[in-house]
Amino acid sequence: MTECVRAFAPGRVNLIGEHTDYNGGLALPFAVRDGVTVIASASHDGRVVAEAHDLGERDSFALGDRAPASGWRAFVRGAVAELLTSEVPLPGASLEITGTLPRGSGLSSSAALAVALCLALIGIAGETPPDRVALAQICSRIENDWVGAQTGLLDQLASLFGQTDHATLIDFRSLEVRTLPLDLGEHRLVTLDSGERHSNAIGGYNQRRHECEAACRALGLRHLSEADLSAARALSAPLDRRVRHVVSENERVLATVDALERGDLVELGRLLDASHASLRDDYEVSTPAVEAAVEALRDAGALGARVIGGGFGGHVLGLMPPGAGTPEGALEVRPGPGARLLDGDGR
Repeated sequence: MTECVRAFAPGRVNLIGEHTDYNGGLALPFAVRDGVTVIASASHDGRVVAEAHDLGERDSFALGDRAPASGWRAFVRGAVAELLTSEVPLPGASLEITGTLPRGSGLSSSAALAVALCLALIGIAGETPPDRVALAQICSRIENDWVGAQTGLLDQLASLFGQTDHATLIDFRSLEVRTLPLDLGEHRLVTLDSGERHSNAIGGYNQRRHECEAACRALGLRHLSEADLSAARALSAPLDRRVRHVVSENERVLATVDALERGDLVELGRLLDASHASLRDDYEVSTPAVEAAVEALRDAGALGARVIGGGFGGHVLGLMPPGAGTPEGALEVRPGPGARLLDGDGR
């Protein structure tokens, strides 16, 4: 048992491969340098006291208390309950939570919170964390069962497997993960906030999942990524469009890997644009505010731009060539290291 640990988990930007994770597809995210930090101290009294410093809010409950909660409290209670179910001997804890990721932005602050909480709690229990895929699955259950967001594993795996200057290629059927260099030369990736929070993201996200499940049942498939477009044409709307997005988005992930390996950044920009068009027209997760943000990046010279995350607001991503301007409020994003326990110097 360790008396006090500090855990950090980064958010992520998904370069391409959106809404493919829960459909058994492919995605190419990277961890960013901002994230969530949790300082955990063992309390030995069978209680958990958590404070979200950014919100000025506090929660306190017994280890065995499985009462539902909302907001950030649901993540804390879910993390404790899932780790206890996994037979992690938690002693009770005092948790201090801080973050540098804007909530509801599409940069996965929620997954970063779940990952940081689990690493910190496992740390004070003196246990060795499970392998990163297994830990991602625990964190996904927190969001699914405690928060009510039926997310896949993309955000958690991106946070856990992140490497500086690399993207992470994930196959969600096999859960195979490999990293590849993200060498953009003098080009830059930037994100721009649409100004619209994910006010309806959970409902819209869950609805898309239900539609994909319905399409799978109609086609007799386990994963929508196994579908072919000819079969999808027989489906009623909007299921046909959902299939078309998933199948074409998987193809774009592979094409993006090829473009990066060849150093063809013009093609990368084209693929980002094509991904956004599919998310807007076939998956229907864009909004007028998102479209305005995408156009602002394109007007500034972006080679390509698209909505990232679950959609329905949040940030958009743009690929800016050398010499292009930066729209007001846009921030450059670079791949950073993955989730980890921090030493005394915060490294």
